[in-house]
Amino acid sequence: MKEVKKAVFPIAGLGTRFLPATKAAPKEMLPVVDKPLIQYAVEEAYSAGIRHMIFVTGRTKRSVEDHFDTAYELENELELAGKNMLLDVARSITPGDMTCTYVRQSRAMGLGHAVLCAKELVGQEPFAVLLADDLMIGEPSIIAQMVKQFAEKQASILAVQDVPREHTMRYGIVSGQNVAPNLVDVSGIIEKPMPDVAPTTLGVAGRYVLTPGIFSELENMPSGVGGEIQLTDGIARLMQREKVFAYRYAGVRYDCGSKLGFLQATVDLGERHAKIGNEFSTWLRQRDAH
Repeated sequence: MKEVKKAVFPIAGLGTRFLPATKAAPKEMLPVVDKPLIQYAVEEAYSAGIRHMIFVTGRTKRSVEDHFDTAYELENELELAGKNMLLDVARSITPGDMTCTYVRQSRAMGLGHAVLCAKELVGQEPFAVLLADDLMIGEPSIIAQMVKQFAEKQASILAVQDVPREHTMRYGIVSGQNVAPNLVDVSGIIEKPMPDVAPTTLGVAGRYVLTPGIFSELENMPSGVGGEIQLTDGIARLMQREKVFAYRYAGVRYDCGSKLGFLQATVDLGERHAKIGNEFSTWLRQRDAH
């Protein structure tokens, strides 16, 4: 029985949709209320029992490494000032039992290539992939739900959701047979089909649990459109040798790669915030009343 102990975070993208905010700051460090997007994803993986976090970075992502590093000067200042609650917050970013490793993706060659960059660090183990652009909230966490499914099936699991047919060109779309509540035995997967040819409206969201078999498929796969190696194409090839399942997760997904999704996440999580949520909700109601 293999367990999922490692998570890969592909974060080498340039975040051009958020210019000028991302000209000098990684999009993964954009804060939703009081935490950057990448921290939400790492906390999600940690809640699933994953302790080794692997970041596939690019040349402009040093601040992500700094965020998960120990800030001795900050911690010392907070300790001397007696600001113990803030000290606990600073230290909680990287728990003592969590390992962070970084590998560079030297060229933007697609999500499949980014995952392939983590091959040597993952080794022959199953692993999770979390896209920080997709802020996903569930109880238990989305990746924890998927790790549970993997424990039962010992096969790759893709997070999926029903999407409007007019939006199929934004997603990888899967087809297959229902084998359990919320679980589909995948027989086909196609990247961003037009609505009139999409086989279903079941779209892949930004969470995966994959077997190490995906690496040989990505290594031996020709480049697709734009010279990129697509993860969806690798999964399609993997399906010829292994079972792949799609899991309808229980929770909410915010597409924080778009400005609208980012704003929606900010408002919703702002209202749920333990300290300011009630006050923020009151302000929203008062504003709407005017």
